[in-house]
This record gives sequence, structure tokens and C-alpha cells, in this order.
Amino acid sequence: MTDTGDGGDAGGSWRDTAKYLTYRGLGAAMGHMPEPLAQGVARGVARTMALRGGPPLAMNERHMRRVLASECTDGVEPDPALVRRWSRRTFDSYARYWADGARLPYESEAGVRARFRLEEGEDHLRAAFALGRGIVMALPHVGSWEWGGYWLALEGMPMTAVVERLEPERLFEWFVAQREAMGLTAVALGEGSSSALLRALKAGEVAGLVSDRDLAGTGVPVDFFGERTTLPGGAATLALRTGAPLVPVVVYSGPGNWHTGVVHAPVDTTRRGSLREDVGRVTQELATIFEHDIRCHPEQWHLYQPNWPSDPR
Repeated sequence: MTDTGDGGDAGGSWRDTAKYLTYRGLGAAMGHMPEPLAQGVARGVARTMALRGGPPLAMNERHMRRVLASECTDGVEPDPALVRRWSRRTFDSYARYWADGARLPYESEAGVRARFRLEEGEDHLRAAFALGRGIVMALPHVGSWEWGGYWLALEGMPMTAVVERLEPERLFEWFVAQREAMGLTAVALGEGSSSALLRALKAGEVAGLVSDRDLAGTGVPVDFFGERTTLPGGAATLALRTGAPLVPVVVYSGPGNWHTGVVHAPVDTTRRGSLREDVGRVTQELATIFEHDIRCHPEQWHLYQPNWPSDPR
């Protein structure tokens, strides 16, 4: 028998279906079980992963060492035991992120309003939106930005956000449909994502970009936690080309079962030189703001992949 192509396709299709059904089933289960139980299950899985170690934990420890070293006197390395403790705490935080994200589509509008607050910067947000040019919103991988996206939709400021594509396609379509029901438009990173963001801005809405990881490898050189790397320049480019205000935002998990948003003043996107020079300047300013936000709650920075040239691949 040489018909291995069909067998391989069938195997792949079976695995894709199993993955889709598993994730959808887990999402529904997390959404309907009592919140303490959902959080406990997620935390138990995350702690098992942390204790097992492996590349994700090792990479996160590298990132955590950079964050903690930035608070130390030059030349002083943070205590390795402290680095390990903070890194393991990120797994607990990541567990909450997944549990809260799974439960969010089943949360009522009243529930979202009751558990989300803007601690700082609501005046910046309202003033930027009132300009009528839309808002380019740049965020780091901290806390649970989707809670902020749901709250924005309830406040009449719907967001279109660029996200990583999930495989299989059926799983991604389910994810997109869930977000659409919350007033949050999710578009896959890649061809067509820029057009979707431009449409959102033209409609006076919010274009959201998570901007602390250069997924495409075509980012802008910046200094980030004491080391040269690249971050995506999409948020800066979009704001400079459209005139929409560029507003950095972070959404922390907590305190308690709250989600807390912090909105910074819009970044100065006045043209000063070539587009390339201005994109570099603005992206560096975003990197500096992200450093501050991450230092406030380093355990909520969910980054387990290489992010600096010196990181092992």
C-alpha cells in the first residue's frame, strides 16, 4: 500500500478535530463551573508545568532576570532564587489569564462592568476618542487585555485587535466568533490585518496591537530592559500615517477578582524627520512605557518565547 498521502491527511484532520473539540469543551466547562474551581484547575496545571521546568520556564527566567536586574545597581545581578520565585509566579498568573479568558464569553455585561475598572487615565482615553480619528492602542503581554476590550465595547469604543492565528482554522473561527459576541473584532496577524485596522480607525474605533514581541522578525531596533532588540513598529507606523492618537494601555489582573486598566497619555507622534526615524523614536518611547508597566507587576508578564537576539532559539 502506497496511499500514505490520504492516510496522513486523515490523521491530520482527526487530530485537528480532536484539538478543536478539546479546546471548545474545556472552554465551555471553564465558563460554567464555579469560578474558584476553574481558577484552581488552571492553577494546578500551571504549577505542574512550572515544577516540571523545561524551555518555557528557562526562557521566562531569562526575561525575569532582565526585569529584576533593571532595578539593581549597575553590575549587580538579582538573586537567582528570587528570579526563580518570580518566574514561577508567572505560571500562576498565566493560569488566571487562561481561566478568565475562557470564562469571559460567558460573563454578563453587568459582570464585566462590576469587575473592570480604569484606575488611571480615563481622561486620556475619553479625550483621544473624542477627536474622532479613532485610537491606536498599544499593549504589552500583561494581565488580560481582552477584559479591557470587552469593557471598551460596552462604553461605545469597539476594538479591532490583531492576534496570533490558532490552528486548526476551525478553532480560530470559534475564537473569533466568541470575541465578536463581546464586541471585540479579532483579526489574524498577516495579510489583511493592516486593512482591518485602517477600517476601524476610519470608523472612529479602536485599533489594538500587542506590541512587546516581534513575531514577524521585521521590527524596529530599541533598547528594552537594558539590551538591544526589536519590537513591532506597527502601532507607531499606523498612528504616524493616519494621525490617530497613539495611546499605551495595560490591563492588570487584580486586585482580587478585578481587572484594572491603566491608560497613559498619548505618545507624541508629531512628525520630526523621516517616517523611519519617527517610527523608531515612537517605538522606543513605547518600549520605555512597557518597561514601567512590566516592572509594576513582573509576574503578570506572559512571555515564554525568545525576545532578544541573545536568547537561545
